[in-house]
Amino acid sequence: MKLKIGLAVIALGLLISGCNKQASFGKLDKTPYATKECRKSLSVGAEIDHSNKIDKIVVYKKKRTLYTYRNGKKIDTFRFSLGKNGNKGNKVKAGDYRTPEGSYVIVRKKCDDRLYRSLMISYPNAADKARARANGVKPGGYITIHGQPKWNADGRGDNYTLAHDWTEGCMAVPNSDMDTLWKAVRNGVKIEIHS
Repeated sequence: MKLKIGLAVIALGLLISGCNKQASFGKLDKTPYATKECRKSLSVGAEIDHSNKIDKIVVYKKKRTLYTYRNGKKIDTFRFSLGKNGNKGNKVKAGDYRTPEGSYVIVRKKCDDRLYRSLMISYPNAADKARARANGVKPGGYITIHGQPKWNADGRGDNYTLAHDWTEGCMAVPNSDMDTLWKAVRNGVKIEIHS
């Protein structure tokens, strides 16, 4: 009886903790956060769908809308969340929870086990650094377009996350939209971020 109760407590603990990494049971991580498989695909460029590549991303922060383009033609439209201070203008310094405005490029793709996948932008650029220096602050960095936190891996919480600004300055899209972007974006894609 004690053994059954002990096993039940362990099973409940694993369920509550969201444990989904490879467990002692030998099961592979089947969630969208399986970073080992993601990194393998990324290392050989296998994640890009060459027939659906885009060459530009345009973001409008107030509308919480991101558009993708190929050869000047709009391809897709995505909704997103911003940083906690997303409506308070351009990013000024590290830790202000604002999203930068300006012209950048995608510089890196990252497989992430915390916030799904991410596309890193080239913030801070020279103008951002000069503005921060003039204000005596650090510009911050590591601004991305990323997916959802683990608790929303299946997308059931998308309406909630899209109705709130909760990032530290990044743009957070649903994981299904991140999959579309992931396949269409390569390093060097231009991104314009407007107020």
